[in-house]
Amino acid sequence: MRVLLDGMGGDNAPYAVCEGAVLAAQETEHEIVIIGDEDKLNEALKKACGRDDIPSNISVCHASEVISNNEAPALAIRRKKDSSIVKGMNMLKAGEGDLFVSAGSTGALLAGGLLLIGRIKGIDRPAICTIYPILGNKASLLCDAGANAECKPRNLLDFAIMSSIYMEKVLGRENPTVKLVNIGEEEEKGSSLTKETFELLKNSGLNFKGNIEARDVPKGRADVIVTDGFTGNIILKLTEGMAWNIFKTIKKKFTDGLHARLGSLLLLDKLKELKKEFDYSSYGGAPILGIKRPVVKMHGSSSSNGVKNTILKALIFAEQDVIGVIEDSIQEK
Repeated sequence: MRVLLDGMGGDNAPYAVCEGAVLAAQETEHEIVIIGDEDKLNEALKKACGRDDIPSNISVCHASEVISNNEAPALAIRRKKDSSIVKGMNMLKAGEGDLFVSAGSTGALLAGGLLLIGRIKGIDRPAICTIYPILGNKASLLCDAGANAECKPRNLLDFAIMSSIYMEKVLGRENPTVKLVNIGEEEEKGSSLTKETFELLKNSGLNFKGNIEARDVPKGRADVIVTDGFTGNIILKLTEGMAWNIFKTIKKKFTDGLHARLGSLLLLDKLKELKKEFDYSSYGGAPILGIKRPVVKMHGSSSSNGVKNTILKALIFAEQDVIGVIEDSIQEK
């Protein structure tokens, strides 16, 4: 299997991407092709490997351009044909790789997926399906996490079907439970969108368990959490911001004074454990579900460890033929 990796996307590129690729190459025999500025990538690879040789299953493919986050996505895809994202997408479409991984512009990845690779037949809109860490419990899957600000009930049904398949095939959760984000648990609550979606999910054959309020999302009460991309993105970013602010505040309060130093150190150890448990990088990236080939979006600030974990999880995504299963399920719907 051949992983196509965007070497220029993300806040910490190209070094963190290259170091992550080296770490992944030590745990898999699959080939990793890093796409981007050849000179910069080779320099980063040499730095990441130190005195050791670059792993034999890593190679570099030159791309002279980079798409930034502040560019209009569709326009950038059309104009920057030698960018790392466009080149990677075209290689994926041509069968020169089995999956594409990038920490670059989310908008460009979505636009590239639609314009260059195309949608799965029967899926109106691709969605970003991201891990939602649950402290002390198994993580949930949140879909959509930001691809579609406005949705129809049919779209949310598609998100639920695709997420359930991904949860089962990649994360190993058999017959995952599904819940719909709403302002109350009662069936009659919510907007016309949530009410109509509730009916579709209830009759879908999925393991649908009703509505879930935002306050219960962090409690791990569903394997798959379904919502529109506007709401999902707010849930994700609010949770992330709250978590880090709480960690930061508690750490400051217990390290500012000189009293109870031993207790502070013990608490800091516990906080580090919690922080690690809540770290998105340990779960890998977010698949863009609904397009014809496997594309995975990493967090823009992914560390080398996040890059490694994303590559290894993305390989399972491709190996389990999740897209083929989704295609079959959509045809049967």
